[in-house]
Amino acid sequence: MATRRKFLRNSLTTGAYIGLGLPGMRLASAQDTTEEEAHNKAVVRRFKESQGTDEYEQVLAEVQSPDYRRLRAGFDNLAANAAGSELAEEAQPVRTAFPDRTDTIDLMIADGDRVGMRFRVQGTHEGNFFGIPATGRTIDITEVGAFRLEDGKIVEAWFMADEVELLRQLGVGLPARQDGQRIVPAPATQSRPGQATLDEILAAPVDSQTYRNKVVVSAYKSEFPPPGVLPDRPGRPYDVYLRGGFKHLVDYGNANNLGDQNIGQAFPDRQDKVDFVLAEGDTVWIQFRLSGTNANSLYGIPPTNTHIEAAEVGIMTFDGARWDTGWFFGDDLGMALQLGVPDIFFS
Repeated sequence: MATRRKFLRNSLTTGAYIGLGLPGMRLASAQDTTEEEAHNKAVVRRFKESQGTDEYEQVLAEVQSPDYRRLRAGFDNLAANAAGSELAEEAQPVRTAFPDRTDTIDLMIADGDRVGMRFRVQGTHEGNFFGIPATGRTIDITEVGAFRLEDGKIVEAWFMADEVELLRQLGVGLPARQDGQRIVPAPATQSRPGQATLDEILAAPVDSQTYRNKVVVSAYKSEFPPPGVLPDRPGRPYDVYLRGGFKHLVDYGNANNLGDQNIGQAFPDRQDKVDFVLAEGDTVWIQFRLSGTNANSLYGIPPTNTHIEAAEVGIMTFDGARWDTGWFFGDDLGMALQLGVPDIFFS
C-alpha cells in the first residue's frame, strides 16, 4: 500500500493533477455522469419539497427504494436522549411539534450516485419535541442532508441539524431524563482515513477543474497531501472562512477568553476520517468526522483522555483553481455529549 500511495502522489505532481491522467488509466470525460447527477438531484429535491404536503406518501413510494435506510436523523442527539425514557413517551412527531415547518433548500450538489443538500428549517414550536413542551417560539436553523441513490431511487439518507441553535432559540437546554443518563449516539457512517479517500479519487482522474478542486479538498484531509497540491499560503488554504465547524464551541471559548485552548491543541493527534467527497461545478462537499484523542483542555473543558469522533460537513467554493471559501458545520451537541458537558451552551 505504501508503494502504491507513493506512486499515486508522485503521479499527481507529474501529470494526474494537471489533468494528464495516470499511466494505464482511462481519463474520464467530465460529462460522463451529468445526466445521472441531474436526475438524482431532481429526485432528492422532489423528496424534500414533498415533505409536509398531501403528496408526500405518493412521492415517497416513487422515489424511495424498498431498501431505504436513514443512517442518521437531523435531530439525532435529541432523539437518542429521549429514546427509552419518559421523554419519548411524551414526544410528538416532528411535524406535529412544528406544524408549520418549512424547509428551504439553498444548496444542492451531485456527484455520481450521491447528492448533498443544505437547507433552512423554520417553524413554530407548538407540540412536545423530544420531551420539550411547546414553547410557542419560532425556529430558523440550518440542516444538511446527504443521499445515495441506486437506479434513480434513494437508498440511504443522512441528516444533521443545528441542534444547539434550535435549543437556544427555544430557550431550553437538553431535556433531562429521569434516570439521569446522557446518551451519546454511535457514529452513523463508515468513515475511513482521508488518505484512502484521496487514493480512490486519484485512481479515477477526470480532465476538469472540478476534479482538480476535488483532489485539493480531499488532500486537505489526507495524511500525506501530495506535494504542490494544497495552496502555498500561510494559515487556512482558502480566502474566506465563512463558518467554523464547531461554531458554538468556538463561540463559547471566545466568550470566556479561552480561544487559545482550541480544537487543534485539544486533539493533538487529530486525523480526521472521511465519508466521501462530492464535487460539482465550483463547489466541493466533504463529509467527515473530527477524530482524535482529547488530551488537552478544550476551551476550559477538562480533557477526557478518550477518543472523540464528531460528524462534520465542509462546503467549499473555488474561483477557478483558487480556493475561495470554506464553510464548515459540525455536530456541536454530539461533541459536547462526548466531552460530558452537554449543558455548556445553555448556562
